[in-house]
Amino acid sequence: HPTSPPQVIRPEPCGACGSRLRFGRAALRCRQCQLLLHPKCRERCPGPCTAQPRPQAWPREGVLADFAPPTAPLVPALVVRCVTEVETRGLAEAGLYRVPGAEPLVREWKRRLLHNGEAPSGVADIHVVCGVLKDFLRGLKEPLVTFSLHPAFLHAADIPDEAACSTALQHVVGKLPAANRDTLAFLMLHLLRVSGSPDCKMDILNLSRVFGPTLVGHSSANPTPLAIMEDTPRQCKVVARLLALPPDFWRGFVGMEQENPVPT
Repeated sequence: HPTSPPQVIRPEPCGACGSRLRFGRAALRCRQCQLLLHPKCRERCPGPCTAQPRPQAWPREGVLADFAPPTAPLVPALVVRCVTEVETRGLAEAGLYRVPGAEPLVREWKRRLLHNGEAPSGVADIHVVCGVLKDFLRGLKEPLVTFSLHPAFLHAADIPDEAACSTALQHVVGKLPAANRDTLAFLMLHLLRVSGSPDCKMDILNLSRVFGPTLVGHSSANPTPLAIMEDTPRQCKVVARLLALPPDFWRGFVGMEQENPVPT
C-alpha cells in the first residue's frame, strides 16, 4: 500500500481499525485502492491491495469535464437529475433559483449525489433541488465559461449591436471544452423554460442576476476586491445575452427534442 498524507475532508472509517477519521486530521491513503488509514494504523494495514481503485460514481471536486459522462451530450448526471426534477414539479413554483433551500438538505442531497449517484427520496421542497444545482456549479474548480475564455465572454457581451453580439457569443461558446459547452446549452434551454413560466416569476433579468456569478464567475480563482466589484454587473450581462441567443443554437449542442417548448 504506497501511501500519501491527505487531510480528511469528511468523516470516513479507517480501513484497519474501523473507527472514524476526524475532520481536518492527517491520514494515509493508498494511491492504488484509495484505502484510508490513521497514521498510527499503518502497521495494521490489510494485505496487498488490488491495482484498481474502488469505484466511485462521482469525483468530489474538479472541473466540469471530471463529472461528465463518456458520450455526448456531455452533461453531468447531477445536472440532468436536478433540471429534470425542477421541470417535472417546479415550473409552477414562484422564485425558482432565487428562494434559498434549507442548507442542511442541500448539503445532504449534494453529498449523496456526489458519493453514490443517488439522491435522498421524499424531498418536497423544490428550492432544495435548485440549491443543489447552484452549489454544484459554484463548487467547480473553475466557472462554466472557464478562466481562459472569461475575458472573451465579457468582451462579446459588451458589443452594442445585437447581431454582432450574438455572432461573437456563439463563436466564443464554440471554443468552450465540449462538456462545458454542452452543459451550458442544457442549462440555457432549462432557464428559458423557467423564464417562460408565468408562475415562476423569474424573468431573464432575475435569472441573470442569480446565475451571473455562478456561471461566469471571474478570470481567476482568487480575484481582487476590485475585480469582484467590476465583474458583478458584467457577469449578469453575459448570462442575459446568452439567454437571448436562439434556442435552436443551444439545441444543436445537446441534440434533444424538448418536451416543454422554449419561448422564442
